[in-house]
Amino acid sequence: MSGALIYTKKEAERNSFAVEKFRKNLDVFLADENYRGRADFVINRTNDYKTAEFFENQGIRVFNPSGLSKLANNKQACYEFMRKNGIPIMPVNYSKTPAVKKPVDGHGGENVTMITLPEPFEKDYVYQMPCDTLGRDLRVWVIGDEIITSILRESDTDFRSNFCLGGHAVPYKMNNAETVLVKKIINLIDSDYIGIDLIYHKGKPVFNEIEDTVGARTVYEKTDIDIIKLYCNYIKKELGK
Repeated sequence: MSGALIYTKKEAERNSFAVEKFRKNLDVFLADENYRGRADFVINRTNDYKTAEFFENQGIRVFNPSGLSKLANNKQACYEFMRKNGIPIMPVNYSKTPAVKKPVDGHGGENVTMITLPEPFEKDYVYQMPCDTLGRDLRVWVIGDEIITSILRESDTDFRSNFCLGGHAVPYKMNNAETVLVKKIINLIDSDYIGIDLIYHKGKPVFNEIEDTVGARTVYEKTDIDIIKLYCNYIKKELGK
């Protein structure tokens, strides 16, 4: 079986380490976001649910499925879904200040700002009440329904704690409340390989976002876990290889 590993051209270059890891552990060929050719399976690393839908409509197994990609890459829809299913979130459509302003399809903390003056809601942004513990979050890596590892990310200079923005990170053993929350989220969604981010408010974990094309840089730098190999083994098992 030969699978299509689909990245945008820019992300394929930026994630060359991950691309080579996939190639080493699976029979895959690299394709760009416009690829609509033959494949026995697809690893969709584009954040575009329509790419997944195209192949799913042909009966091809896609990792992650389109439903997950659609949910994870629309923060407004994701927050509403979690709230309806009893998952704690910081309130959205928040008209007071300060407020966290996030692009609805943003990733990695890019273009996330803290606004201190009221402004009209912009269509493609989410406005959210800030948590009371800024600059601290927990990234949890999940393959299938299994929690693989978690890393606490903190920043002393920015309310965003993303490692790629200069935050520091340490391996972290989750407590019971964090574990229960993550497992509850996992049970609500159909996913293959994702990151779940938690933030903290009043001493309790709160859902922040799902990363569809979750990166692995921090895992490789801070642990001895070969997480892409684990993901590839999971894919082989799902395909019956």
